Amino acid sequence: MNETKKQARIAGLLYLLASIPAPFALIYVPNKLIVLGDATATANNIRASETLLRLGIGSDLIGSIIFIFVVLALYRLFKPVSEGYAVAMATLLLISMPISFFSVINELGALVVVNGGNSLAGFDQHQLDTLAYLFFRLRNQGILIAQIFWGLWLFPFGILVIRSGFIPRFIGYLLFIAGCGYVADSLTAVLLPAYRQSVGQVAGVLEVAELSIILWLLIWGARVPAAVPPGDAQPAATALPQP
Repeated sequence: MNETKKQARIAGLLYLLASIPAPFALIYVPNKLIVLGDATATANNIRASETLLRLGIGSDLIGSIIFIFVVLALYRLFKPVSEGYAVAMATLLLISMPISFFSVINELGALVVVNGGNSLAGFDQHQLDTLAYLFFRLRNQGILIAQIFWGLWLFPFGILVIRSGFIPRFIGYLLFIAGCGYVADSLTAVLLPAYRQSVGQVAGVLEVAELSIILWLLIWGARVPAAVPPGDAQPAATALPQP
């Protein structure tokens, strides 16, 4: 197997493995536990489904850790195309990692609060519920900030795909579309929260375009130029004798 194709498929496999936990950790678990505007109901959900929350935290951590190796694999694959854009791609995604990990700390903070203990004996139940809800709100805000970088890294990534010659150019443009979705969703939530729901629905559709690169890398890897038949090869220029 061609080395570039092999590297591409490894990157695609890692990309897929890193992406699998995301819907569960970032969408399913919060939707099951968080009741918007109701701290008591949210805290009760956490107490009743602590295992679910811990599974979500574990999934989030695993996905984030694998994504570090995704970045390394993609950097190695695209460095020959353009080292500058490869560095930009890797840097933008790696910036999001500490933010994601800090968001997990907020989830752990919510767990600590709802479980109470002697160290929290000075708080009444309502205050503890409010603190747990606050931790989850902070977690969501952290994800919004990280999501900006989840979008930004797709722009140099898309440029690399377009320039590469071994991945179809249209996939690079799909990455631009997905990047716009992530950035628009986050910036709308921060700057124009009243429009978050409507913009978020459109952004969610745009973000699906990112799946194209995962599937291409995993299934096809990289296109290998067809070998030139020996008879069609251009004859090498004959060196002239030096005077």
